[in-house]
Amino acid sequence: MSTATLVALALTVAVAAFVQGSSGLGFALIVAPVAGILSPGLLPGFVLAAMIPLNLYVAWRERASLDLRGAGWITAARLAATPGGLALLWLIPDRSLGLFVGVATVLAAVVSLAAPAFAPGRVAYLGAGAVTGLTETATGVGGPPLALVYQHRPPAELRSTVAVCFLVGELASLALLFATGEGHPADLGWALALLPAIAVGAWASRLVRHRMNASRMRLFVLGFALVSGLVLMLGP
Repeated sequence: MSTATLVALALTVAVAAFVQGSSGLGFALIVAPVAGILSPGLLPGFVLAAMIPLNLYVAWRERASLDLRGAGWITAARLAATPGGLALLWLIPDRSLGLFVGVATVLAAVVSLAAPAFAPGRVAYLGAGAVTGLTETATGVGGPPLALVYQHRPPAELRSTVAVCFLVGELASLALLFATGEGHPADLGWALALLPAIAVGAWASRLVRHRMNASRMRLFVLGFALVSGLVLMLGP
C-alpha cells in the first residue's frame, strides 16, 4: 500500500469514526466503498477489524441507553446468518466484490432514505439481524438494517444498541473468516496501524455527540454512501 493510499485511508477512517461515534452509524458505509476503490483486498476483513475498537468504545460510553431486548434478538439472528454471509463471499469472484459492495451500499442507502417511520418489534429485530449477518460478513457493510430499526429511537439508544450488535457480530464474522481461511492477518495489521485515526475520530465524536443534528448527519452519511457506492459500481 502506497503512502498516499494509506493517508487517504487514514483520513477516511477518522471521518467515519467521527460520524459513527456521533450518529451511531456510517463507519462501514463510508470506509467500505473507499477501501474498495483504494485497495479491494481490504474487504471485508479490514473493515470488520477496524470497527471493533470503535464499537467497544461507543458501547461503553453509551451503556446506560442500551436496548438489551432488541440487542438480544438482533444478535441471535445475526449470528445465525453469519455462515450465509461467508457463503456469499465464496460465491462472489474477487474481481466482482467491489461491484457487489457498491450495489449493496447503494441499495441499503436508498432503503434507509425511503423507509417510513415504524415502531420496531421482534420481527423487525430478527429481520435486521439476519440481513446484517449476511451483508456484514460478506462485505463489511451491515449498518443500514440496524439504522432502519432504530432510526426513530433516541440517538443514544441507537448508538449504544447498534454498537453492541456490531461488536458481537464483527467478532463472530472475523472468527469465521479466519477459521475458513478467508481472513488475512494483514487485515488486522492495517486496522492496528490505523488505530490512531480511529481514536481521533472517536474522541472528536465525544465532544459533539449531544449537539449533533441526527437527521442531518443521517442524510449526510446516506448521501455519501450513494455517491461512493456508485463510484465503486462503475469502477475502473
